[in-house]
Amino acid sequence: MTPPAAPSLESWLVVVNLPIGPCDFAPPHGWTGAAPLGCRVLVPWRGALEVGLVVDSGDGRGGHRLREAVHVLDDPASPWVTPATVSGVQGWAADARIPAGLIWGDLLGVGWQAEVTHMVRAVEGADLSVFARRPPTERWTDAGAFPDALLDAIREQGLLEERFTPRPRMRGAVAARPLDEVPAASRTATVLSAVTPAPAGLTAKQAQAAAWLAEHGPCDTLSAWAKGAGVSSGVVTAALNAGGAEYTLVDAPAPPAWTWLHEHGPVDTYAAWASSASADGVPLTPTQAGTLALRGWADTIEVPQPPPALPEPWPQPDPAGAPDPLPEAPVWRLHGGRARARFTLLAPRVTRLLTQGRGVLVLAPDHATLRRAWEGLSGLATHAGTRAAQLSGTLSEPQRAHTWQLIRTGEARLVIGSGHALAAPLDDLALIIVLEEASDAHKLLSGSRAFLPDLATRIAAAHDAALALVGTTPAAESVPHPGAVLPPPRARMHVVDYANPPEQPELGPLSSVHLRLGDQGYPLSHDLARVLRQVQERGRQAALLAPRRGYSALLRCPGCDHTPQCRNCDVPLRFHREGRQLTCHQCGYHQPIPERCDQCGDPMWQARGPGTEWIAQEVQKLLPGLPVYRLDKDRQDDLTPLMRGESGVVIGTQLLLSHEPPPDLALIGVTLADTWLNVSDFRASERYHRLLRQLAEWHPTRAPMLLVQTFQADHPALKVMVDGRDTLAYPAAEERARAALNYPPHARLAQIEISARDQHRAQAAAQDLADALHGAGATAHEVLGPAPSPVARVRGVYPYHLFLRARNDTRLGELLRILDTRTWKAKIRVDVNPRGGL
Repeated sequence: MTPPAAPSLESWLVVVNLPIGPCDFAPPHGWTGAAPLGCRVLVPWRGALEVGLVVDSGDGRGGHRLREAVHVLDDPASPWVTPATVSGVQGWAADARIPAGLIWGDLLGVGWQAEVTHMVRAVEGADLSVFARRPPTERWTDAGAFPDALLDAIREQGLLEERFTPRPRMRGAVAARPLDEVPAASRTATVLSAVTPAPAGLTAKQAQAAAWLAEHGPCDTLSAWAKGAGVSSGVVTAALNAGGAEYTLVDAPAPPAWTWLHEHGPVDTYAAWASSASADGVPLTPTQAGTLALRGWADTIEVPQPPPALPEPWPQPDPAGAPDPLPEAPVWRLHGGRARARFTLLAPRVTRLLTQGRGVLVLAPDHATLRRAWEGLSGLATHAGTRAAQLSGTLSEPQRAHTWQLIRTGEARLVIGSGHALAAPLDDLALIIVLEEASDAHKLLSGSRAFLPDLATRIAAAHDAALALVGTTPAAESVPHPGAVLPPPRARMHVVDYANPPEQPELGPLSSVHLRLGDQGYPLSHDLARVLRQVQERGRQAALLAPRRGYSALLRCPGCDHTPQCRNCDVPLRFHREGRQLTCHQCGYHQPIPERCDQCGDPMWQARGPGTEWIAQEVQKLLPGLPVYRLDKDRQDDLTPLMRGESGVVIGTQLLLSHEPPPDLALIGVTLADTWLNVSDFRASERYHRLLRQLAEWHPTRAPMLLVQTFQADHPALKVMVDGRDTLAYPAAEERARAALNYPPHARLAQIEISARDQHRAQAAAQDLADALHGAGATAHEVLGPAPSPVARVRGVYPYHLFLRARNDTRLGELLRILDTRTWKAKIRVDVNPRGGL
């Protein structure tokens, strides 16, 4: 007799969709293989079963204390997420000190729900009466018949057998019932038949009617009999009563509507049945269809849902034979030109890899960039004998699930999407293309707060795939990599220098409502007003970029300079003229406009810092009769007339860039460019330069005038645009400046936020953390701070910040591990590669 195999000491590390790290679970009973990395498993969690993802194998010593995973949902040969992707994400999570469950919850947009039928029964011979009055028996029963806690208690004792089978998505449909299952009452009809031989005693007319019925019958009704025999209804009634005819049951022919449904069904609804049948020449109303179903000719059944409709690829020419001048390097870049030119240059490389049977992943930061990438690249998959798949939060859950299966099975090898696409199970991934790698939209604002290009870098390295950084202008961090720079699109620029007005040496206050005649005008300078008048006169279109939404940044008392503040945050309340209220853009608190100043009682208020409402009001005054549209978080007007080519002006925030430009766009105005510079962030000027480049290429074919109003006309980020230099000029200068300051890409940054509802507690905890870092060997160059946040109080919490600046990821990880050495008296949150500064 062969002795039983010794139990495996290996355990599985499983992450669930919660902000915690991986948890140890023993393999399911009887499992003999290795840990199924990247597969989903059902694990007992708080008395129920939850879906988890196997991310590693653990040390099983002491495994008797572990709960067992209950069921493996995926075939290890086709995991839900590829093991290489799991390795890359786990490595990043460990270095960034981010709970793995948090980052996987951000990345996996599908798969956290188990689509299975769950059946249970008691182990043979087990007495489960001690657990409940009605426990599972030895017969298979749906698990939904029992409380989760009861099943978990029995499961923990090893007395429960469980069976899981995949459950396809189903939908209700109307189908024809098989003829032999139609009720007999519906398949037969009562008719009038002649009695032969005819009885004696019939009158001549009755005998005539009986003879006609014997020759031509049977008939459905007395009236039909009378009409056919050419006699009155009284004659046929008398013949029936005299025994010349009788009612009999005969087989009825199937209704034509049933025949149609039997041949063409099932259909979604009775209305669909009636509409489709009538279109094929079988008259039917929805009411008649319902009546047929009530008589048993049709049933409502469950049928598998058809695959949902997915975005169709955009046709592209076959790039076969086109040269591929792009570098063959682990990391390379492509910037400049317009989006269409960049995608054309990418096409040969993407097509070649797809033709080789390899996978390509394209990561977009926002919906507008995703849309352009889909239009520019999706059609290449057809030339390579595969298909393209779009994966983003804009798809419905069934669409994402179906797309995921297409990728898992290898049917789709080109994936274009948002952060949800990073975990896509592409086999043999060869290239990850990160579009607009410096865009702040790549930063997750909650949850793991991951910067997705960092994750893409880790995943590419884990797959031994190339990483391509592609966009309008390179980030300073991308400059050291080899690559190609396309000539910038033609731009017509005009700069209004508020700091040096042509008619007087000094300009009045920036946000003053009324300026003297000698001033340049604000928020619409005289130059901008003149060009806007030309737009109206010529029936053209314009777009004005405002620095903020609402009417103004704040209201200020002209007597004492008091500004109404938020009661939860240390920020001024923004003025929204349309709603006649003051609103906090941090926490959402709002209040009516006070009638008088709280400090001095002055009834007058002065608006400062124009927003979209204010600028729209000024444009309406300047150009009466010209349609004015707004596009911001508060209000998104219907731009259909503009998109049809009608004249008008749209005023918006950066939300403008997420929409298609008006077709006859003649002017793009930046009402105050300095807003993007006056931010406590070392990336502010880079962000400003990228915005100008994106505005210059916003229209895919035209070169509208780009008019910039600024107090810093000599800023290098603007000067390189005015001078017509290429897109590498400013990022290269920025990279050299950062080298002198030891900032990225010459260092790795992490921001640690220490917050508490008591300001002194937060300050003390921040100082304790700084002392601990210095005590562990961190230098003054590696630890910056602590310092209070620029917004000293947010939602009633006082945040303090520390910056860590390390030479590489390894050293940064060493510094972050110091946070685990003790318990801190405040909430700690780590943000690796922060976007926004202190």
